[in-house]
Amino acid sequence: MLSLNDMLLRLGAAVVVGAAVGLERELMGKEAGIRTDLMVAAGAAIFTMVGITLPYIIQVGNLADVVARNSGFLTVIGNIVVGIGFLGAGVILHEGNKVRSLTTAATVWVVAALGVLCGIGLFAFAFLSAIGLDVILFLTRKIGLKGQQGNGE
Repeated sequence: MLSLNDMLLRLGAAVVVGAAVGLERELMGKEAGIRTDLMVAAGAAIFTMVGITLPYIIQVGNLADVVARNSGFLTVIGNIVVGIGFLGAGVILHEGNKVRSLTTAATVWVVAALGVLCGIGLFAFAFLSAIGLDVILFLTRKIGLKGQQGNGE
């Protein structure tokens, strides 16, 4: 079972990676910036930690049996993916025949994945992924890559 210190460390890491990606979006003047991305990452981490901790809380009998019979933690992560998809859909704008904010919506989705990584304790992968995501966003903007419809941002 996760201790309170473990949970706070994982939550803090999620806030940092979410804010790092959100800062890039904020500096570019996009709809979802630091506050949105850090909240998405933090929420995903919290839900992930709840899923990890639940078998220990509801334990009746042998913990190994409880864990083996319950895939609840996997279901929680799966529902994060679906739920964030709806949040991202709310960011996408249609203007005539152009679609805007696809990159921002995709970024919100990836930030949720970073939060899940922090929630399960994969800090190095989460931090390296956040840095890589920021580099990709920066480089694709510099070389002028845009989405299929409109500017994709």
